[in-house]
Amino acid sequence: MKKVVAIVGPTAVGKSALGLELAEKFNAEIISGDSMQVYKKLDIGTAKDSKEELAKVPHHLVNILDVTEEYSVKQFQDQASQCIDELYSRNILPILVGGTGFYLNSLVEGMNFGGESKSSKDQRNQLNLILEEQGISALKDILREEDPEAYDQLDIQNPRRIIRAIEVKRITGKSILDQEEHKNDYEFLIIGLTDDRQELYESINSRVDKMMNMGLLSEAEYVYKNKKSIPQAKNGIGYKEFFPYFDKTSSLENCVEEVKKNSRRFAKRQFTYFRNQMEEIIWFNVRENPDFKEEIEEKIREFLGENHG
Repeated sequence: MKKVVAIVGPTAVGKSALGLELAEKFNAEIISGDSMQVYKKLDIGTAKDSKEELAKVPHHLVNILDVTEEYSVKQFQDQASQCIDELYSRNILPILVGGTGFYLNSLVEGMNFGGESKSSKDQRNQLNLILEEQGISALKDILREEDPEAYDQLDIQNPRRIIRAIEVKRITGKSILDQEEHKNDYEFLIIGLTDDRQELYESINSRVDKMMNMGLLSEAEYVYKNKKSIPQAKNGIGYKEFFPYFDKTSSLENCVEEVKKNSRRFAKRQFTYFRNQMEEIIWFNVRENPDFKEEIEEKIREFLGENHG
């Protein structure tokens, strides 16, 4: 099995900084698991590492697409797999860093998407709403109708598992039982970073202010002026919120507050996703545990075994 370390968690919690530190200590290179950092010219709003940091440790799946191109979970899965295999051919540890939960989970679970995939966001939201409003029995009915074989073999008392099974069936057209046959040969150590909510929100607000000082408004204006030819990036947090300012229908101050608010909401959604959909994560609270870096390094050493350089 090819061993891969992944660092996940909400935005602004410190994933990138930790990834850089670990890469230097463990003869590793970084694979970005972020759906926006693939785009060239979008550096500030996507919170890419600096040019110096990118030069210090090799990064993969960063700045690989023009903003006019679309990017799918299947593309990520294929390209990330290629990166992992290539790094292993050079005896380099892959460290996967990012916050796009479904992308990362597709790689961890080895899901088979067949042809072009489509977003699962609406599907998942709908199914979670059904769970909340109608209960698990309604989800069981859906699974029994759409994938009776999975209904018979899965733990149908687990709502997370039911939602995953329905989601996979609708996205791929294949049963989640078939996905197990397409498991990759990777073994993951998944490190999750978290923080006290208020502290995290303050970090997010502070990072947005820093982005503004770095020139986020100019980057957002570029997206605004080219939004007709930019299919995905125009919807990114940190860009779309400024459109009313350029349309002269809102103040700059209000738009900045919208970026902060949407970033905080995004962080909450990320944390919820990772908690509910990726049970194998080992969590570390960066605020409450001053020794979290040393403990993470020890976990990695245990994971890699004594023979790793």
